Amino acid sequence: MSVYLFNLTALSALLLAARWSRRSSLGVAVGLYLVGVLAAGGLALFWDGGPPNPLMLFFALSGHLAWWLFVHLPLALVLLGAVLWHRSSLLSRASAACSLALILFGAYAFWIEPTWLEITRYRLESAKLEEPLRICLLADLQTDRIGAYERRVVRAALAEEPDLILLAGDYLQARTPHFRRLAPQLNQLLREEQLAAPKGVFAVPGNCDPSGWEEIFTDLPVTTITATGVHRLPGLAVTGLQLADSFRADLTVEPESTFHIVLGHAPDFALGRIEADLLLAGHTHGGQFVLPGYGPLLTLSKVPRAWASGRTTLSGGRELIVSRGLGLERGEAARIRFRCRPELVVIDVVPMRAVGG
Repeated sequence: MSVYLFNLTALSALLLAARWSRRSSLGVAVGLYLVGVLAAGGLALFWDGGPPNPLMLFFALSGHLAWWLFVHLPLALVLLGAVLWHRSSLLSRASAACSLALILFGAYAFWIEPTWLEITRYRLESAKLEEPLRICLLADLQTDRIGAYERRVVRAALAEEPDLILLAGDYLQARTPHFRRLAPQLNQLLREEQLAAPKGVFAVPGNCDPSGWEEIFTDLPVTTITATGVHRLPGLAVTGLQLADSFRADLTVEPESTFHIVLGHAPDFALGRIEADLLLAGHTHGGQFVLPGYGPLLTLSKVPRAWASGRTTLSGGRELIVSRGLGLERGEAARIRFRCRPELVVIDVVPMRAVGG
């Protein structure tokens, strides 16, 4: 509701400023418009009683800013160009060019990159394995509708013919009534695509997953993990973390004699004493918006920003891999990706003796 209110109020401010520009100076009209936009943002944020916490405030602000930057500001620049046409054709053309650039940038960030799936491949060596192991890591599908993109993600994962599929949480992002409608739809998709792997499929919860998230995997060959524990398979062990433990920077996980994987939603656990060969997580979305020369704007994690996506070699030869995720932050947040494509992570772990063979 607040998004609609913001757009209506910001558009009204633009129309009033346009009319004012005919009666007064252009500077006064621009000032009036900016004040109107700020008022629109404030009104929208507190329309539903205000955001519940600073993080929700940030997400709401990002959503309103995106609407303004890629919709309202281009409109304002077009109107500014029309006003300036008889005063300075150069400034008028520059205004139109800026408007077009913002529209193209917004179209890319909102409509192209968020579904431009990338398959990221890693190759590791281990003396603990007797045979090659292929792992698919899927993190943060985090959708509020089930459609063609979600099906394409599952098909892409299964096409890799993984031995082991690991799901790092945040499957849906919707309020409880909507979740109850979406969960059976996602379950149906997974059954139609026959989600399975020879060594198993393991799923941990994410912070967007409500109580009862396990119903997404009803009647599927998926081990849902609600309590931290180790699952020993032939030749390897998988420790799945409950949600709270994945956020613990002081977590301890004991070693296993076989190749040991620790799967959590958030990567914060990697800061603890984790005796494992491979640490896997999601949650960060890679920042979703990555600035050149700066990196992700926000990672929502205690780990260093350099660890927030991709592969990091930790002490003792341990490997941490954090997925950029498959979906987006939903709700009122800006549904945008820039220089941070959604990714399906494929990890090939080969016996050390086989390297170069």
